[in-house]
Formats: sequence, structure tokens, C-alpha cells
Amino acid sequence: MLNTTEVNKWKKKLPLIENMIHHEEVLWLNPLIESTATGLRKTSVTLADVQDASDRLKRFAPYIECVFPETKKSNGIIESPLTSIPQMKEAIGSEYKTLISGKLLLKQDNALPISGSIKARGGIYEILKHAETLAIEHRLITPEGNYAKFAEPEFKNLFAKHKIAVGSTGNLGLSIGIMSAKLGFNVTVHMSADAKQWKKDLLREKGVAVVEYAEDYSKAVEEGRRQADAEPSCHFVDDENSRDLFLGYAVAGERVATQLKERDTVVDEDHPLFVYLPCGVGGGPGGVAFGLKLAFGDNVYCFFAEPTHSPSMMLGMITGLHDRIAVQDFGLDNKTAADGLAVSTASGFVGKTMEPLLSGCYTIADSTMFHLLKLLADTEDIRLEPSALAGMTGPVNVIRDNVKDANSANATHLVWATGGSMVPESEMALYYGMARK
Repeated sequence: MLNTTEVNKWKKKLPLIENMIHHEEVLWLNPLIESTATGLRKTSVTLADVQDASDRLKRFAPYIECVFPETKKSNGIIESPLTSIPQMKEAIGSEYKTLISGKLLLKQDNALPISGSIKARGGIYEILKHAETLAIEHRLITPEGNYAKFAEPEFKNLFAKHKIAVGSTGNLGLSIGIMSAKLGFNVTVHMSADAKQWKKDLLREKGVAVVEYAEDYSKAVEEGRRQADAEPSCHFVDDENSRDLFLGYAVAGERVATQLKERDTVVDEDHPLFVYLPCGVGGGPGGVAFGLKLAFGDNVYCFFAEPTHSPSMMLGMITGLHDRIAVQDFGLDNKTAADGLAVSTASGFVGKTMEPLLSGCYTIADSTMFHLLKLLADTEDIRLEPSALAGMTGPVNVIRDNVKDANSANATHLVWATGGSMVPESEMALYYGMARK
């Protein structure tokens, strides 16, 4: 915790913090960004690491296809569509009186199979890697083998002797819980007070143990880590510091590059790509942004979007303190309807990794997210959970701030939709009703 003197020092040094304290929607451009080549040399994650993760997911594809029939069409590869949203582009332009000259696309991670959110990338990957490690140690499989065998009883018998634990506000818990239970692990999800009841209910239906806390995300993670440390057979998925989660997300970079090529969408110096990613603790958006920088280098500009009440990553990055400060230090309450983004302290690992690579951060009010939720449903018939709309004001923010090439007719703006397809119809109707009010 920062004391009053330290808080006042930061407010004087960085006037933008005063705006954040008053819950204003703000844009911050990163002054420490460097060329991609220079920035990547400063990180501990490499292209080889991401390629290894991609190869592992391909090895597991036969298993995924076997146990999750909804992935048969993609041959066991967990991926989401890239969708043009021209009517939403027109509606946003009219609403904000801002011309968006380039293309507007939606990366629909809300439609990812198995768990219906961006967390299906990193969360499922980490569990698969852990399962592979155990299976190889016990000589049940080799990397050259047929991974469809992971559905066989001897594998489940092995995993039943091991435990998985994670702290979550909801979507990561769904991904970890569903995948772990399917493999046969004993899995416990520690969930914060702001996690939706339907997510807790769904996990319990899948055979997952759910432990609830009256406090926020940080407490759920702390308790999950403490209990896992006491059990040698328990693997704790650390959303704040996990390299494996990060790598699972980073594979998205090469996937998006392929999808854009299939659409004949060019990304180069004259055709920039702007990407807007909702951000909670940072693992998902950080990994995706890292993968995109590997794929497109200096021609992609990545921005994180956070709720006005929970701008933990922005505060960590603009002060350089990263995980050594919390939003509460500045009088913010960390209360938001965007439950997946309700994080008081961001990942130090992600913040430091992305420091030379991230173009900037911006904040968005809950009321704006709800309004955009309704607007997207009305214009494109796409329904997302509130947090998944955080990226939607990104194009307006960078164009209004005259960010280089943001309003070029050759630019492509990509909004990352992080979740929504698992939301019950009754809950989605409630969101829409709140937006109408």
C-alpha cells in the first residue's frame, strides 16, 4: 500500500492519475514503447517458446476433437472467427461523431469452443501441458504418440491422483475447471465475490469444487495459492505470473495472421493494424499482444482496455510500479459489472514484459460497456458479456487523439471480444435490459 505522501507525489507527477481517480474515461500512450525487435530482446519469452506452445496444441488436437465434439469442424483446434462488423462501425461513428475510415473487425473469442471466452486459450493450454508432463513422466505417452489416448482410462486414473487449483473471477475458472475435470483431475476453483452465480453453478455441474470468497479476485488467488502450496500433488494455475498461460494466449498471433491473410487483409507499414484488448490481471491480453507483435512487428499497435473503477494495469505501467500498487491505493474501489476485469493489482510479469511493446491503455465506464452491448446486439446480432465490450471504444480513442495512421483508410481496427457465448439467455436478457435503462 502507498501512503498519502506517495499518492500525492504520483498525482503531481502524473496529472492523468487525477482523472482516473474521478472515474473519467482516459487514454494513455506508452512513452516507453520501442521497436518490436528491441522490445522483444528485453523479454524472457521467445518466438521458439510460442512455437512450442503451438506445436503442443496441435498434438492435443486429436484428443480435443474426441472429447469435445463441438471442435470436430476445426479438427480439434480451439479457434474463433474473425468477423467484419460494418453496421457497428457506422453506429459507433454516428454515436461518437468520429469517422472510422478503415476496416472494423471483431475477433470473436466469445465463440471459442469448450468455455466460450479468451481464457479457453491460455487456461486450457496450461492444463494440457501439465497433463502431458505427467503422462510423459509416467511413460504413458511420447510427444510422437497419438494424443487421442488421453481419453483412455489409464490416463484418467493417473490424473485422478493429482489436483488442480486456480483463483478466478469467472472465465479462467471455467476454462481450467472444464478442461481439468474432463481429463480426470481433482480441480478446485477459488472464486471472488464478483464472480457470476451461473459460472459457479456450471462449474459444479461439471464436477468442479468451487470455493467462494466475500473478497475480490486478489483474495481468491491468495487463498488458492496458499492451499495448493500445502499439497505437493496440486498444480496451481497462477493467473498473475504464469508463463504457460501467457504462451497459450500468444499462439493467437499466428492464428490471426492466417485469418487476415485469408480475408486478403494486408498488414504492413502502409496498412497498420490496431488491436484493442480488454484487460484484467493482464495474462490474456498480454499474451495475445505479444503474439501479435511476433506476427506483425512494428505494424501492429496494441491497446489494453480497463474499467474506470479497476485500471490496475494502466496504473502499474504509468508509475512503473506494476504489481507493487493496487487501485485502492488511489481511492478506487475495484467494483465493476465487468467481472473478468475486476482486478486491483495487475500482473507484474505481464506489465514488465509488455512495457516496451504496448502502445497504450485506456479506460471505459460500465455504462459505456452496457450501451455498446446493446448497440452491437441491435446492429450485428452479436451478444457479448459486458467486459467483452471494453475494446469497442478503442478506435474512437486513438482517432480522436490523432494517433499516427489511426484514421487512415488503409488501417484495420480489431476489437477483441473476450466472452459471452456461455452466458445463459436469461442473464444476457438481463444485460440487455440494463443497457436499455
